[in-house]
Amino acid sequence: MSLGEHAMIAADLAIDTLGPCRIDSPLRSRIEGRRTTEHYVAEDDRVLYHDTLGQVGGLGAAADLPGFEPAGPRRSIFFDPAKLRVGIVTCGGLCPGINDVIRGIVMELVFHYGVRRIYGFRNGYQGFIPRFGHDVVDLTPDVVSRIAEDGGTLLGTSRGAQDSDEIVDCLERQDIGVLFVIGGDGTLRGAMQVAERVRARGGRIAVVGIPKTIDNDIPFIDQSFGFQTAFTEATKSIRAAHVEAKASPHGVGLVKLMGRHSGFIACYAALAEPDANYVLIPEVPFQLDGPRGLLEHLLTRVRDRGHAVIVVAEGAGQDLVPTEEVGVDASGNRRLRDIGHFLRRRIEGHFAAAGVELNLKYIDPSYAIRSVEANPFDSVYGIRLAQNAVHAAVAGRTEMVVGRWRGRYVHVPMRLAVSRRNQVCPDGDLWLAVLEATGQPPAFG
Repeated sequence: MSLGEHAMIAADLAIDTLGPCRIDSPLRSRIEGRRTTEHYVAEDDRVLYHDTLGQVGGLGAAADLPGFEPAGPRRSIFFDPAKLRVGIVTCGGLCPGINDVIRGIVMELVFHYGVRRIYGFRNGYQGFIPRFGHDVVDLTPDVVSRIAEDGGTLLGTSRGAQDSDEIVDCLERQDIGVLFVIGGDGTLRGAMQVAERVRARGGRIAVVGIPKTIDNDIPFIDQSFGFQTAFTEATKSIRAAHVEAKASPHGVGLVKLMGRHSGFIACYAALAEPDANYVLIPEVPFQLDGPRGLLEHLLTRVRDRGHAVIVVAEGAGQDLVPTEEVGVDASGNRRLRDIGHFLRRRIEGHFAAAGVELNLKYIDPSYAIRSVEANPFDSVYGIRLAQNAVHAAVAGRTEMVVGRWRGRYVHVPMRLAVSRRNQVCPDGDLWLAVLEATGQPPAFG
C-alpha cells in the first residue's frame, strides 16, 4: 500500500458529528478514569485498521496510522436526553436478531440515558411516507421486553427506496433528533441520502446504522449479526441431505443456501457440518462439463463412494444458467437465476446419459433460516451493537454504522460500509479450510 493510499484511508475513517458535546453523560461516572486495555478502548484512542507488520511497514509514525474511532459511552454527549425524541426503522430482508437490536436500543435509551420518547416506524422507509398510511409504534420497555424471543421484526419491513425529502419532512414533523436504521447495503445508502438532506437543510438529526445482512457481506466489520444463527440453522439442511443421500443407492443431496454475492453461509455451514463434499460459491467460478467439470467429478465420486452432498450458494454459477431476462427486485437488486433447480436438472441429465441410477434430494431452506430467532451468540452481539449505537448517537455521531473490527467495537463511516461487498477470498484461509474439509479440487474445468 502506498503512502497516498494510506493517507486516503486515514481520512476515510473520520466520523461526522453534529457538533461539540457539552452535556455530561449519565454514564460519565462509569467510565471516568478508564484507560485502554485489551478489553476496553478509551474514547480518545483509535482502533488500528491494519493488524500485520507487512501492512504497517513503511506507513510512517504510529500516530499517523489509520484507525477507527472506538465505540462506547462518552463522558460528554450532544443531545439532552430529557428532550430527545428517537426513531427506529428496520428495512430489507429478515435476519435473525433484529428484535434483539430493537430491544437493546430501547432499553439502553430508557434505563441509562433517560430518553422516554422512542418511536418505531413501520414497514421500512414506507413508514415515513404519508400515502402508505402506516402508524407509528410507541416503543417502551414493556412493549419490547419479550420480542427477542421471536424471529422477524416487531416493526415490519419493506424493500425499495423512498423519497429522502419526504423522510426528512416526517422526521422534522415528529421532532426526531436521532434515527436508528437497521438494514443492509441498500438501506444504508438510503440512510446516507437522509443524512445528506438533513445536512442540506441545516438540521441536526443523527443518523446511525446497525448493519444487517444475513449474507455477512458488509465490509469493515468482523461479522454481521444473525450470521452465526443463519449458518447454524443451515447445518440442519446439510445433515438432512447427508442422511437422505446415504439412504438410497447413488444418493445425492443438493442444498441451496442464501448468498447472493458472498458465500459465507455456505462455507461456514459446510465447515460446521462436515458432510458436504462440494461447496459452490459466487466468488469461485466453476464449470459443469468436460472431464474436469463438476458433473463428471460428481459421477465418479458417487460411483466410488455411493453418495455425495452438494452445498450451493444462491448466487453461484449464475453465468451457467440460461440467460432469460429476470429483472430486478424492489430494492434494485438483479433477480438471480435459480442455480438450485438448474443444477438438479443438469445432474439428473448427466447421470441418465451415463446410464447410472440417481436418487437426488433437493433442499432449499432459505426463508426458514432467516426467519428464526437469534441464537445466544447473536442475541449478545445484537445487544452490544445496539448499546454502542446509542452511545454514538447521543454523542452526536452521524452517517455512521457500529460494527466490530478485529474484536473491537468501532464506528465506521456509512460511505465505507457501502463502498464494496465483503466476500470470501478465493486465496484466503477460509476457502482453503473449505477445500480441506470437503476434499473437492481447487477448480472445476
